[in-house]
Amino acid sequence: MKPSWRRPQIKGSETVSFKDKVDEIRRDFPIFSRLERGKPLRYLDSAATSQRPIQVIRAVEEFYEMHNSNVHSGVYELSEEASAAYSGARKKVAVFLGAQPKELVFTRNATEALNLVAFSWGRANLKPGDRVLLTQMEHHSNLVPWQMLAQEKGLKLGFVRITDDGLLDEESLKDELAKKPKLFALVHASNVLGTINDVKLYGKMAHEVGSLVLVDGAQSAPHMRVDVKDMDCDFFAVSGHKMLAPLGIGALYAKEDVLSSMPPFMTGGGMIREVTEEFTTFDDIPYRFEAGTPNIGGAVGFGAAIDYLEGLGMNWVRDHERRLTAYALDLISGVKGVKVYGPMDPDRRGGVISFNVEGVHAHDVAQVLDEEGVTIRSGHHCAMTIMERYGIPATARASFYVYNAEDDVDALVRGIQRVKQVFGVG
Repeated sequence: MKPSWRRPQIKGSETVSFKDKVDEIRRDFPIFSRLERGKPLRYLDSAATSQRPIQVIRAVEEFYEMHNSNVHSGVYELSEEASAAYSGARKKVAVFLGAQPKELVFTRNATEALNLVAFSWGRANLKPGDRVLLTQMEHHSNLVPWQMLAQEKGLKLGFVRITDDGLLDEESLKDELAKKPKLFALVHASNVLGTINDVKLYGKMAHEVGSLVLVDGAQSAPHMRVDVKDMDCDFFAVSGHKMLAPLGIGALYAKEDVLSSMPPFMTGGGMIREVTEEFTTFDDIPYRFEAGTPNIGGAVGFGAAIDYLEGLGMNWVRDHERRLTAYALDLISGVKGVKVYGPMDPDRRGGVISFNVEGVHAHDVAQVLDEEGVTIRSGHHCAMTIMERYGIPATARASFYVYNAEDDVDALVRGIQRVKQVFGVG
């Protein structure tokens, strides 16, 4: 399958300003041609889901128009084209993460990838009394599956505490690791606090006590260079829809020896080698974990999204986000009556800023901002343990990506001032 779209040709340009580059990037995203309540769309909710460039949209469209067929089931040319496209997408995502294709399982999203680890590896390897270590900043997707498995198998859960400034408490980490957990499951970048955890260091500490390491990379892989081999994690989960790919596609990386030892998560067609009335033998990795017809179009779109990000250059993506986050932290924290959560050092956090306006509920903040054409998220962000830690019911959250620039932040701050005016606070 030869896609008709082309990769962006702006990687590594030293002569193009950040603003000019963002303007060029925005032209690739059809959604930014629309107006939001008569104003330019200021999309600041990429931590929930990113927008998609035309290159990704066209790649998916072309697959369904010209190459649509099931994979691994036909010897005719159309099926072979679909199989090649699906395998090619797997290779792109694997290489992007620093992995081998056979170590990468396609899933619906990071949530399914994390559940796969819990209910395949966890059920097969954990026994009553074993410990699983988590952190207080986990998304529900990396907490609830372990709670369910703990209830089922009599496991014990431990939690690394969060400091007041939104970092993992390293003394708490040492204390918990001393209890020798079998698995340490932690988020790479928090979807609420923005905190970027040193997963390489923390993973090394966990391995030294005999623990495997599971990293939730849903908020990191879209925004920075990830190398799972250098990180030396045992598992790494990603969601495609947070990194320019279509909805409904994600992936789990697992070390080859670990993945090979795991039983299937689901069973059915496409993941078997032989079935008789008496027994079933399963296919090799990664196919044994992909029962049924996969999301082929989504995988093709995921591959196109990887092409797009590689065209930008992940170092540029991270540098751009760091600059924009520093700018936003400075402006937002300077507004009287606004509380920002998480580390204030942009080198320690990603482009996620959660905040509250004193005297105004986060949902009301989001509603007023929407009237100004600024889209943000409000609520507990599927991370209620963070809300409990800071004694708050919810936060407003702005999150940035490659198509955002200073003008989006300026609109956000004007919107916050409008919130204060509407509710008569500050």
